[in-house]
Amino acid sequence: MRLKIVLFLFIANICLAQNGVISGVVKVEDQPIAYASIKFQGGSNTYIAYSNKDGLFTLEIPLGDYGLSVKALGFKLKNEAISITKENKDNLLIELEEDLLGLDEVVVSATRNRVNKKEAPIIVNTLGEKLINATQSLAVSESLNFSPGVRVETNCQNCGFTQVRLNGLDGSYSQILVNSRAVFSALNSVYGLEQIPTQIIDRVEIVRSGGSALFGSNAIAGTVNIITKDPVLNTWEVGGYLGLVDGDTPDRVLNFNTSIVSDDLKTGATFYGIHRNRDEWDANDDGFTEMVELKNTTFGTKVYYKPTDASRLTLDATVLNEYRRGGDRLDLAPHLTDITEELEHNTIMGGLSYDFNNIKNDKFYSIYSSVQYTDRDSYYGGLGGGRTAQDSLTALNAYGVTKDLAVANGFQFTSQFKRDVLTTGIEYNISTTEDNITGYNRLVDQNVHALGIYGQYEWKPNDTFSALIGTRLDHINVDGIYRVGDIERGVDISQTTLNPRITLAYEISDDLKLRGGYARGFRAPQAFNEDLHISSVGGEPQFVILSNDLEAEFSNAYTASLNFTKDFNTTQTNFLLEGFYTSLENPFTLVSTGVQLPNGSIVEEVRNGEGARVYGANFEFGVSPSKKWLFQFGGTLQNSAYDEDQVLFETDGSKPNESDILVSEFVRNPNFYGYLNTNWTPNERFSLSVTGTFTGEMIVPFVVSDSGFLSLNESPSFFDLNFNAETHFDVSEDFQLTLNAGVKNLFNSFQDDFDSGPTRDSDYVYGPALPRTFFVGIKIGKLH
Repeated sequence: MRLKIVLFLFIANICLAQNGVISGVVKVEDQPIAYASIKFQGGSNTYIAYSNKDGLFTLEIPLGDYGLSVKALGFKLKNEAISITKENKDNLLIELEEDLLGLDEVVVSATRNRVNKKEAPIIVNTLGEKLINATQSLAVSESLNFSPGVRVETNCQNCGFTQVRLNGLDGSYSQILVNSRAVFSALNSVYGLEQIPTQIIDRVEIVRSGGSALFGSNAIAGTVNIITKDPVLNTWEVGGYLGLVDGDTPDRVLNFNTSIVSDDLKTGATFYGIHRNRDEWDANDDGFTEMVELKNTTFGTKVYYKPTDASRLTLDATVLNEYRRGGDRLDLAPHLTDITEELEHNTIMGGLSYDFNNIKNDKFYSIYSSVQYTDRDSYYGGLGGGRTAQDSLTALNAYGVTKDLAVANGFQFTSQFKRDVLTTGIEYNISTTEDNITGYNRLVDQNVHALGIYGQYEWKPNDTFSALIGTRLDHINVDGIYRVGDIERGVDISQTTLNPRITLAYEISDDLKLRGGYARGFRAPQAFNEDLHISSVGGEPQFVILSNDLEAEFSNAYTASLNFTKDFNTTQTNFLLEGFYTSLENPFTLVSTGVQLPNGSIVEEVRNGEGARVYGANFEFGVSPSKKWLFQFGGTLQNSAYDEDQVLFETDGSKPNESDILVSEFVRNPNFYGYLNTNWTPNERFSLSVTGTFTGEMIVPFVVSDSGFLSLNESPSFFDLNFNAETHFDVSEDFQLTLNAGVKNLFNSFQDDFDSGPTRDSDYVYGPALPRTFFVGIKIGKLH
């Protein structure tokens, strides 16, 4: 559809004879588009207006020639050259087209600045409301699989611990951000992806491969940036969801959200809440859970105020309470059961930022501070049920308390030149974790202080070539005490690292773009998510401790990609092919030592392994022939290997039939995985979505003896297919009703060899997170 421009200039009481007032409207198929950004660029001067709730805008602007750029969420970017003269009159009519594949979305994770995704020098994948609705994802962890190079896995039958793998590397290699801030601590990354409800999310931005030059340490595999909802329209919504896991175990959700925006767009606020209550589920009828009982209540708000047209103050706050429990006999006190993992989290997250720019709109400043605090009560243990009174007293040792704090403060400056962009900034991050289980004499007392200074220059000598050159200097201090039983380790290091990054982008044609880059990354010795999770083996807890001489880990990441995007009349297409190669120096590896404490607990140790490399290719294809149809699929082919065989289990020599177990490749890492997403919308009232994920074969460790001795099992492949039908009714302009129903994991492609009984290996979990699950949902309110 062509951009139609009709200018009618009204002469009013104005100060300058060459100034005029432009008034216009932004529409799509005769429907107004609210809060679109309309930018007029004339020489070094920029003038910006925003459409109101009816799509209307006005702007006082000098007469002359301009480049017009119009963008709105969910629509294709429009660029047009126009001339404003005295002879033009009446209104400016701007017609936009829907961006069904999301190619013209604005992202922030590529360069730390707002940039069009298609024009970004770095590949950014986005997961938004449409995909979340199509998959009926209730938490962040359920939606991430629908992006190339990303796989979420469940790691424990007793507590539901999940982690996200990017490009084949486990969760501790990924930096999880909330609104671009690093407040997702080591403790939060254990259960946080399942704690954050999709109800509060605007979108998730994913950058694969090294991102340390921008976001600091622990971004070796990439970043997952969770962007919460902004108040955009005056809306309200109340919704409900009922899922039946395996046809009979209920998963209930009740949620609400509302947004209020002033007519002058100076202020806005959104409020949201969600309550989830899911019963436990036992897959093999042994009396022990495979899916934990879960209760989650979340409330939050996001508020903004614009003192001037060039400044914005934003406040966001979220309060979360979650209770989860797995094991056997959930109606009893934990110490009276054979196995229980019970956790209650009370988390507060919030942030305050002030963003402003100069009159010319070419200098941007941002000051921010974000905080997250979690208070956790835990129980990891058991073997107190059906035995002696002394067994129950011993099981009392497993109660613990965790205090966790993460603070991120920073300042960022961005200067926009005619073509080039300079970004600099400074950050100071604090993370403190105290995890204490007194009965087992288990303590993690860790303090991490990180000061980072970064600079980045995006050089654009012409319309076809750009280079993004940046580096980040980080000074990290880690002070930690790690104790299990009579084993105690300490870390007290200060380390300064320089991590450069360079990315080159070349437009072979208007439709074909080539990108390539290099990034250096590192991780300082400290406890990460899996080190704070305690699994059970043989009915006893399995603890992780850092080795005495653990050294920092470094990485070198290389990427190259070819991206083709083209519109064939009404058909929108996108194809991406991306290769990646990451080498690791001194990689942190988890070794099952075979050592047992006097109370029977098993000890695992984090050591520096031999060098390793992960390499492969991601691909993605999307086509939308019209607004009625959308087809997307993607996947990853990869290999991950150690330079030399790595010890996975180390025998203590006490049993003659046990020997060291060595591996040459990463475990729990399939060589192929992928996804599909299909949507049919024949009219405004009905839509049908078919989505799915494929997980290839992989090697999964399985503990087969009380000492922690392992066998290496090969899992089957899985195809998890989901179906969702939705219908929509406009009862009135201010009241709509949406109903949906469907099934997750239609073919019940699910693990069938769970370990069983009180002495089971609770970490022996792989494949899809849910068996076949039926669901229905309802939403009412002013939904758009």
